[in-house]
Amino acid sequence: MRNCIRINAGNARPESADKTEPKKLTLYGQVAARIEYLIERGTFRPGERIPSVRSIKRQMDVSLSTVLAAYGLLEDRGVIEARPQSGYYVCAFVSNEPLSCKLEFPSQSIVPAPLNMDNICTMLMGDSFTRGFVPLGTAIPNPALLPVDSLTRALGRAVRRSGIQGVSYDFLPGHKRLRTLISQRAMTAGCLLDRDEIVTTHGAMEAVTLSLRAVCRPGDTVAVESPIFYGFLQTIEMHGLRVLEIPTHPERGIHLDALAYAIEHNSIGACLIATNFSNPLGCCIPDDGKKNLVELLAAHNIPLIEDDVYGDLCFSDERPIVAKAFDRKGIVLLCSSFSKTVAPGYRVGWVAPGKFQKQVQRLKILSNIATTTPTQLAMAEFLASGGYNHHLRKIRRVYRKQIDLMARAVIRYFPEGTRVSRPAGGYVLWVEFPEAVDSGKLFESALKERITIAPGPIFSSGQKYRNCIRLNASFWSSEIEEAIATVGRLATVNIGMKS
Repeated sequence: MRNCIRINAGNARPESADKTEPKKLTLYGQVAARIEYLIERGTFRPGERIPSVRSIKRQMDVSLSTVLAAYGLLEDRGVIEARPQSGYYVCAFVSNEPLSCKLEFPSQSIVPAPLNMDNICTMLMGDSFTRGFVPLGTAIPNPALLPVDSLTRALGRAVRRSGIQGVSYDFLPGHKRLRTLISQRAMTAGCLLDRDEIVTTHGAMEAVTLSLRAVCRPGDTVAVESPIFYGFLQTIEMHGLRVLEIPTHPERGIHLDALAYAIEHNSIGACLIATNFSNPLGCCIPDDGKKNLVELLAAHNIPLIEDDVYGDLCFSDERPIVAKAFDRKGIVLLCSSFSKTVAPGYRVGWVAPGKFQKQVQRLKILSNIATTTPTQLAMAEFLASGGYNHHLRKIRRVYRKQIDLMARAVIRYFPEGTRVSRPAGGYVLWVEFPEAVDSGKLFESALKERITIAPGPIFSSGQKYRNCIRLNASFWSSEIEEAIATVGRLATVNIGMKS
């Protein structure tokens, strides 16, 4: 498993790259070792293209099959990756050390309890937008990277053309053209959705909230991945629901065996999971895992509220499919939005509620009647013009690079023994410090330096992950790097105070 990097681990040469005993390596192993050595030395940096197979064949005087075998070996190790019709590239991270992943099955004797969230989440959101603070704590996209001019033009065109419709209610299930375009895009995620199966919402948070209200009643238990986005925990608490945390693998997502065990020993009203590039871990459930997840829940008639808000921000050329693609009984309520990709302020989201559509639509009417019309019109215009696809191609490259830059800064400045996630999409990083670091105290220390971070305990109802933080990599600059260095210094001081 190669899903994170550990500080100083990169300084150790892998056995296959040890030049002191070259005779023990096969010929393709020697080729692989040479390429890996050049990568370690910085000749080829993360994200850069390495020499072609034919080029290495000529340079090292070996056969094509030998080079292909060497490149295959490096792919298996997670050192390089093949990109269709492009060549081989250095992966963003080169390491075999995983984040810690403790598999603890929910106990039969433990009854899920009501949440008791403190105000740190509210403080975090407020401080992140205060002038002068470095916003490492909140998972917001960088406004400087958003297609502001293109969206403004799209809004102008759409509103001028719409006439009186632009100032009228766009009653349920929402703007027809937008829902049509969303249904077309859903095909890239493996879904065949009719536009009338989609309800537009004020962002993904409203989509998730409506879904929870549609399938649960106060006192019901919601099974969630752990760690989980703190906003979902607050929503669960607000509606009088209880939470049952399921351990989550930092690369492959929620542990299905643990979830199955929880279902056998608890009454579960719903399951809430971010299947692609979850917040905060950045993990992505493999296709077979998504299929098994849906089949497990369908067998027990448990609704799955699927959050796919980061799904379009994949770093590869192929967007991952959603669990909804395997839904045959209508139990999956797929939630998403355009807030993390192009326009957080537009608050345009949507939900495909499956068999719960009538309940969701009724709750939507009671909540706020309809989704804002002008922003729906603008998003439809932006999608139809091809602007969204163009923006995604650009932003995926930027976020991939910035995730790597921030991870490397963590390696450089944070205490020895720190580990960091290696997501394949999105723009957040999960950092695991040595046990001695208290992220709550680190949060307070960072605030004094006008830096926000998201402390680990807010991502758990049980205040777990005290030695973890989440960082926002959508911003990058010399100021951000300096802030990372400051957090690293404060964490080191934190360790010193403990010892």
